[in-house]
Amino acid sequence: MFLEILNILCNLPFLILHVVTPNSFPKPLSKDEELECIRLLKNKDTAAKNKLIKHNLRLVAHISKKYYFSKCDPDDLISIGTIGLIKAINTYNFEKGIRLSSYASRCIENEILMHLRNIKKISTNVSMNDPIETDKNGNTLTLMETIPSDDNVIDTIITKINVQKLKKFLSENLSPREKIIICMRYGILGFNPMPQREVAKKLGISRSYVSRIEKKTLLSLRKLFLNYT
Repeated sequence: MFLEILNILCNLPFLILHVVTPNSFPKPLSKDEELECIRLLKNKDTAAKNKLIKHNLRLVAHISKKYYFSKCDPDDLISIGTIGLIKAINTYNFEKGIRLSSYASRCIENEILMHLRNIKKISTNVSMNDPIETDKNGNTLTLMETIPSDDNVIDTIITKINVQKLKKFLSENLSPREKIIICMRYGILGFNPMPQREVAKKLGISRSYVSRIEKKTLLSLRKLFLNYT
């Protein structure tokens, strides 16, 4: 799940382009094509999963637009909605008789609503990134890290391990500017999540420059995760 989300974030500018020009979205799969992908998905077929994600991005954009009135940046809504889509495809059960599009719509909307609620809580309450515990090696555990992404305990443990890897990569493999941009964009190491335009304003640089650095850095981080032993 962690690498799937990171991979989607790496392609965020591509997703935003689709929102601006919706006709360029991949067309929805036909009923037979979707059923075939769902069948393959039962056998952990990665290509089928990726195909389902790609051809349902139009749904993410459609649902995200409902919340453009909020203070959340449209770019962030797309990325958060895509996380909901990934979770939907990972947990979808055809045998329950619910259409994938209906199930995915609920998951996408729930993910966006949860994100908006978290932003409200962060602004009025304790930060989700505040440390709540420190181990004997000085590593901190935050409230955000204790929230499971799903009901699978193994996935939760893997996520916590990946969080520690991420902190290591941020400290050892990024330039100061790359590190601060990633931390400010995604609420890491004590920062609250910020849209690109706010990061640009705080750093005194253009939004397009923030976008370029963010994409380049996310790609570098993904390579580090994939090559980590």
